[in-house]
Amino acid sequence: MNLSSSARTDSSAVEPGTGSAALVAESPWATAWRKLRQDRAAIASLIVLGLITLACLLAPLYAQMVSGTDPFTTNLGGSIVVGGESRPILAPSTTGLGLGTTPIGPTGEFGPYLLGADAQGRDVAARLLYGGRNSLFIAASATLICLVLATAIGTVAGFFGGMIDTILSRILDVLWAFPIFLLAISLSIVMLNQTLRIGPVEIGSGSLVLPIFIIGIVYIPYVARPIRGQVKSLMSAEFVIASVGIGASSWRILLKDVLPNVVPRVIVFLPLIMALAMIIESALSYLSIGVQPPNASWGTIIQDGQSLLYSRPLVALAPGIAIAVTVLTLNILGDGVRDAFDPKSSVRIV
Repeated sequence: MNLSSSARTDSSAVEPGTGSAALVAESPWATAWRKLRQDRAAIASLIVLGLITLACLLAPLYAQMVSGTDPFTTNLGGSIVVGGESRPILAPSTTGLGLGTTPIGPTGEFGPYLLGADAQGRDVAARLLYGGRNSLFIAASATLICLVLATAIGTVAGFFGGMIDTILSRILDVLWAFPIFLLAISLSIVMLNQTLRIGPVEIGSGSLVLPIFIIGIVYIPYVARPIRGQVKSLMSAEFVIASVGIGASSWRILLKDVLPNVVPRVIVFLPLIMALAMIIESALSYLSIGVQPPNASWGTIIQDGQSLLYSRPLVALAPGIAIAVTVLTLNILGDGVRDAFDPKSSVRIV
């Protein structure tokens, strides 16, 4: 879709005082937004995603006013009152040899330990919301880094061509040659115990910046290459040739003719890359090479519940369901965004 030189005239209006019909041009952005609004599945997924995000943002309020517990502090000897009866948060195990403890299960009451406790006596519901904040923040930040860098690399390579295109394309080929998870795991292991210093800024091994940076880097080739191909095709478009013919500068052509036509493709990638970023973040955190304690994410909560799959499966199932629902909504939204902003695109990442 050409956002810089195309317009639609889908509706008509009557000029005041003349009674004559005049065509009202609809901007391409308005057309795309109208199409997106008409996609009920995309709007429903956007609403669900908004509710998930809002719930995670309210995590401190939930922990303080509803749960009344600190989701980052162990509570091995505590107890709560459920149905008028005092119950220990960690009860002695009654299975096998009777060794160890079994966390309290879901209370069924809107209050402390709504979804039960983990092996350290922490409120699963509160940790689920806090973990969602980190998972969504990492996925969104990594997506922005990926799209900004990929757009810059793909646009420069496709527009200037020559040696610049060759060098950038070979760098992308090297990154493309590595399987995504293998590359992400390798980078995480190497950087996990490192302290990065960028001028006065020091980034520790437990910082959320590291998984954001790693995830943002590994997906750059998957976005930059399609953008490079689109820019190359735009260079032979009539409006670009016309700009060259009237003597427009290269930067004017790049900023006024090329980039506005690349933006719709970048918008299409936004929800799709975010869904992939959330999956890879959860995988890295589950392997203990992503989000580090005391921070939590949905991946770390799944790891916490791995040993409780038979006695308290909800500890691991709750964050797993949250990941599945969030990724599903992002994929449905991505399909709607693609159909609205770039209907001729054949992008299928997930």
